[in-house]
Amino acid sequence: MQVEQYLDGIVDRQGTVHLTLIDPASQSPDRAADIARLAVAGGTDAIIIGGSTGASGMVLDQTLIKIKEHTDVPTILFPGNAGGISVYADAIFFMSLLNSRDVNYITTNQAMGAPLVYRSDIEPISMAYLIVEPGGTVGWVGDAKLIPKDKPEIAVAYSLAGKYMGMHYTYLEAGSGAEYPVTPAMIGAVKHVLGDNKLIVGGGIRDARDAEQCAAAGADMIVTGTIVEESTDIRAKIEELVMAIKK
Repeated sequence: MQVEQYLDGIVDRQGTVHLTLIDPASQSPDRAADIARLAVAGGTDAIIIGGSTGASGMVLDQTLIKIKEHTDVPTILFPGNAGGISVYADAIFFMSLLNSRDVNYITTNQAMGAPLVYRSDIEPISMAYLIVEPGGTVGWVGDAKLIPKDKPEIAVAYSLAGKYMGMHYTYLEAGSGAEYPVTPAMIGAVKHVLGDNKLIVGGGIRDARDAEQCAAAGADMIVTGTIVEESTDIRAKIEELVMAIKK
């Protein structure tokens, strides 16, 4: 399966893609597989696996194996560093944190992980990763110079840089568990300059209203993770989000 082609096809045919993010460090592999199964039943289009800390090694492998045993949608790695790669995934967001102050998150981890991706059957999906205020844990770990939430022109500049460097996707990230998502003004401004390149938005999307606003502003894909982990009815929560973005 060509995962990038699959995701782009959903955008072209149905509208905004929904992606469920699961952090292997937050629960057991069996529980992660149960979350993934319920998310798929609710209509999520793919499962992203990764996290800022602890999402590597055996726990990552076992989580992927269990998820793939119970679901039939693509699994996509969302690595925090070179250790966040597993041969059991279908694809990887091969990303550069463009607004990091630390070269390790811009090119060094990428160089360390690239040979494993090359030797495996993991499909790389090139992505510019940008962290917006408030940023959360990922902003701190990635030593990001956070893009102010009310400065869409800065996000536009970074997004254009990623596009001109050949990256197919751009991810605007407000941080896991953020109090609010990326603003519609920033989403719209970035999507305008990206054109056919795909825009992902994540962080702070807690309900159908948030998801609908992000999609209406121009997000091609939205990512939710924290609200899924916190939900007492995962399938219903995913259904709520999916219905809001696929009208």
